[in-house]
Amino acid sequence: MLVESDDESDHDNTKLQGDDGTKGDGVIVTMPVPEVGMKFKDKNEIFNFYKRYTYNMGFLVRKRNLKRDDDGVLRYVIYVCSHEGKKISNTSFSLKLHATIQSGCKARLTTCSNICGIWGINTVHLDHNHKTSPSKSRLYRCNRELSAQVKRRLEVNDIAGILLHKSFNSIVIEAGGYENMICIEKDRRNYVEQVRLLRLGEGDASTIQSYF
Repeated sequence: MLVESDDESDHDNTKLQGDDGTKGDGVIVTMPVPEVGMKFKDKNEIFNFYKRYTYNMGFLVRKRNLKRDDDGVLRYVIYVCSHEGKKISNTSFSLKLHATIQSGCKARLTTCSNICGIWGINTVHLDHNHKTSPSKSRLYRCNRELSAQVKRRLEVNDIAGILLHKSFNSIVIEAGGYENMICIEKDRRNYVEQVRLLRLGEGDASTIQSYF
C-alpha cells in the first residue's frame, strides 16, 4: 500500500474492538483508518484493505456504482455499508413481516484509478447510523471458513464413527474457545454431509463397476 497525505503528523489509527468498539478484555487493536489520498497498486489491494478495516470495525461492505472507461477498464468504485439504502415497501400494511437491515447508512468509500492503474481514495465517510459489532465479524457468512486441518479432522472422525458434536467440541477446545472460531457448527455439519454424499456416490460407482 502506498500512502500519501499532506498531513505529516501521525493520525490516530487506534481502534478498540468489541460490540461497543472495545474488546471484552480491553485489548487495543491498531488498524489503519481509510483516509483521502491513500494510494494502492490495484483495485484488489484497496478492496482487501477496506475489507480488513470493515472486519475490524464490525460491518459488511458491498460494491456499487462501478464505472469503466471507453476501453472497458474499471476506473471508479464506491464501497458502501450493507445498511446503505432504504427498503421501499409496496404494501400498505404498517406491520412488516420481513425485517431489513437497510437503514440509510451513509458510511462509504469512493475510489478511482489514474491512467497508470494506481487506485486512490477520493472520499471517506466512516460514521454509521447503526450499531456495529466487531466481535461478530467472524460469524458473518462471508467471513466464515473451514481450514484444511479442520476439514481433515471432521472427515477422519466421521469415518471413525465419532459423533459430530464431539468432533466440534474438540475443535473448539483446541482453538481456545468459541471466540477464536471462524466457523460455526452449521458449517461443519454441512461439510460432513457433503463428504458423506461424496463417499456414498463413490460407493455406488464402485458397486456399479463390480457388475462389469
